[in-house]
Amino acid sequence: MTADAPRRATDRPGDGSPFALGLLLRRAHWRAAAVMTEALRPLGIELRHFAVLIVLADRGPTLQRDLGAETGSDKAGIMRVVDDLERKGLAVRKAVPGDRRARAVEITPAGLELFDAAHVAAEPLAERLAGDLEPGEPERLAELLTRFAHPENPKA
Repeated sequence: MTADAPRRATDRPGDGSPFALGLLLRRAHWRAAAVMTEALRPLGIELRHFAVLIVLADRGPTLQRDLGAETGSDKAGIMRVVDDLERKGLAVRKAVPGDRRARAVEITPAGLELFDAAHVAAEPLAERLAGDLEPGEPERLAELLTRFAHPENPKA
């Protein structure tokens, strides 16, 4: 490449492109998502279902429209996920007092049981995912990504 040739974005080590960080994060997401998908498959749910269960386990009953915003799903997508979770007995929709159109979604005891089982199933896979990192690096990576993903909460 000549000195005046434009830089092309890649996700290869050492790429100085302004897109490099985003591309590396995308590749890391794909790799982590594959591991999580493998852990969730025997439990009969997908990553999109688990993303909603995470919010519900963390926050309690949540408006369906807020679940969409929290998980990056559009209105139709979150409706399908909540429909799936209801069919599986993992979540229920409840009326919101004072708002006839709004529905809050709540995790069920079966949903919490599956949520806990997913963590147990994911443990050995997560260890494999971080297998190329040195001792202490998985924790440091998690700390950096937390700060990167939640800049509004620097002490997280």
